[in-house]
Amino acid sequence: MDNDINIFAPNVAWKSRYRPSACLHFTGEDALVFLQGQVTQELRSAAPLAAAYGLWLNQKGKVLADSFILREASDSLWIVSVWGSASVIRERLEAYIIADDVTVTDVTADWQGVALGGSGADAWLTREAGGGPADGEFIRAGGGFVFRGRRDNGVSFEWLLPVGAAVPDGLVELAADELERLRIAAGIPQVPKDLGSGDLPNEGGLDAAAISYTKGCYLGQEVMARLKAMGTVRRRLVRVRGGGYGVPSVPCALLQGEKRVGELRSAVADGSGGFIGLAMMSKLGLDPVVLLAPEPGGEGFIELVDLP
Repeated sequence: MDNDINIFAPNVAWKSRYRPSACLHFTGEDALVFLQGQVTQELRSAAPLAAAYGLWLNQKGKVLADSFILREASDSLWIVSVWGSASVIRERLEAYIIADDVTVTDVTADWQGVALGGSGADAWLTREAGGGPADGEFIRAGGGFVFRGRRDNGVSFEWLLPVGAAVPDGLVELAADELERLRIAAGIPQVPKDLGSGDLPNEGGLDAAAISYTKGCYLGQEVMARLKAMGTVRRRLVRVRGGGYGVPSVPCALLQGEKRVGELRSAVADGSGGFIGLAMMSKLGLDPVVLLAPEPGGEGFIELVDLP
């Protein structure tokens, strides 16, 4: 099985503009302590301006949203999500605020985002923003923040700027579908599209990137500890590809014969008449060499790039 996906991969610095789905300012004397007990990632970094990527889980350990948490002080943290709903994150936080001295302010409408990556993106940031942030840190620039992103398997950045602020020129502009191809080819799940409220972080491979197993208690922590001890899950989000039939609408069931074995959750044209996608596949009863079809008894034309 060939596990390479050859797609558009720019060898120059690129940018792509977007509007973040969530930007919350979390303030108050108890802000850091409260968030430390809610999100899956360690927030008590020694860095003066710390950035962490983590998940918001429910009590069963299922994924509600993901976000970057930017800590500028113990009483001032920013919660930024490229795809996660601001209302979902805010409701999840407010459900557990009792006597804590904290305030959640939704400022999503005030911010715009620019994704940056490719060869030379760090050098461009040095010229335009004074430098690229190290992993686990963020910098202030242009009235906003720059931190490491999750766009592909290379180093990428997110530059959060106030709405109306000028975006510096000098980079190749990527269209949304080109950025989507980079993400899917890298196997990076979009939360909650690829990994949501019915899924565990480990099923999407986010246990390594978004979960600390040493930080102590948080909502869903007991489930994560059990999964780590078990060392396996019954489903896995994997890359798939197909050709000749166009890009399927998602989400859609994936079948072998009459048996449902998975669900296609993301798909984008690959630029050569086919598509690539991410699918949640069962490990039970799946024949990895039999092509998948989006309808019972239909002709299979979708193949696994990765094994579940």
